[in-house]
Amino acid sequence: MTTPHLRTVATIAAVAASALALAGCSSSGAPAASSEPTTASKTLVLSTFSFGSDQLKQAILDPFTKKTGIKVEIDTGANADRISKLQLAGGVDPGVDVMLISDFYAALGQKDDLFQKVDASKIPGLGKIADFAKEKAYDGPAYSYQLNGTMYRTDVLDKKQAADWGLYGDAAYAGKLALPDIAVTAGQLTISGVGTAYGKGPYDVDTAFKTMHGWAPNILQFYSSSTEVTNLITQKEIVAADTLNGFATKLIASGQPIAWTAPAKGAYMATNRAMIPKGAAHTDAAYKFIDYLLSTEAQTASAKIVGDLPVNPSAEIPADATAVVGDIAKDPVAAGYKTLDPAKLVPTRSDWVDRFAREVTSK
Repeated sequence: MTTPHLRTVATIAAVAASALALAGCSSSGAPAASSEPTTASKTLVLSTFSFGSDQLKQAILDPFTKKTGIKVEIDTGANADRISKLQLAGGVDPGVDVMLISDFYAALGQKDDLFQKVDASKIPGLGKIADFAKEKAYDGPAYSYQLNGTMYRTDVLDKKQAADWGLYGDAAYAGKLALPDIAVTAGQLTISGVGTAYGKGPYDVDTAFKTMHGWAPNILQFYSSSTEVTNLITQKEIVAADTLNGFATKLIASGQPIAWTAPAKGAYMATNRAMIPKGAAHTDAAYKFIDYLLSTEAQTASAKIVGDLPVNPSAEIPADATAVVGDIAKDPVAAGYKTLDPAKLVPTRSDWVDRFAREVTSK
């Protein structure tokens, strides 16, 4: 006959054996529930622009890792190349967990169903950023923005002259002006500004192209890079150019007779967005990163070190940024800036690029 003591020992042994069996199943199947972060959640692959990665690491990535324990691997490249990589992956673990990308290319990716709509409940920081940064037109929030306007030489022009689109049609400055090509970010913002100032609105490219064609004899160059246009203005080959605000930051800080101003009418801005690709392997880490990216701490550091204009109103804006844009950085929407609707731009892109070459820049 089995004694009560032996029955108890047998029961304990059976429970222990069952526990071991369950543990064995966990190791070969789904992981057992745990309050500790998994190894996978401590890894993040970030796809970002091919420039400024060292500054991004200093301002955002290192502090994020220190705060969360999540390591960040950087994958850089041009917008188009990075979108192509997602297309090739076909929604199956593209090797990227978060992509920092310009709004137009974010919209292109959405058209091809390359991104997942972020779950707002997993990003508490969304409640602290400006409304324009969380537009429903995009699957991910904006973390910075760029303003379109005119960079000009203060030893030749004053602010009022520079703020008037009519400057580009003024024969007095023929051969001393520059405009962006449609291929660069400022290009579409300029077209939309001209369409608003002289036509029916930001998508009135018929009026914009006709107007810019009339200006073409005055334009020394339709530039395609920031280096190109900053060299032209510092070497006094041009007196003004339509540019993004960031192009002027270093020039103004260096004490050169250069300033930047918003247009009196037709002011548009572009955003950079944080997107989670479909099939991303580490979505928990991705959500943590985006939430940190939108925090006051990260936005302040990014503004100071990277030069990004912050979407979090609580972030501190450095003096070199306010030296360029003034109070606009506090609330660009209140200052008259608007974003463009990607639904109006993506379907028409190829046609507008072809028309720009034929109707505006052709000699």
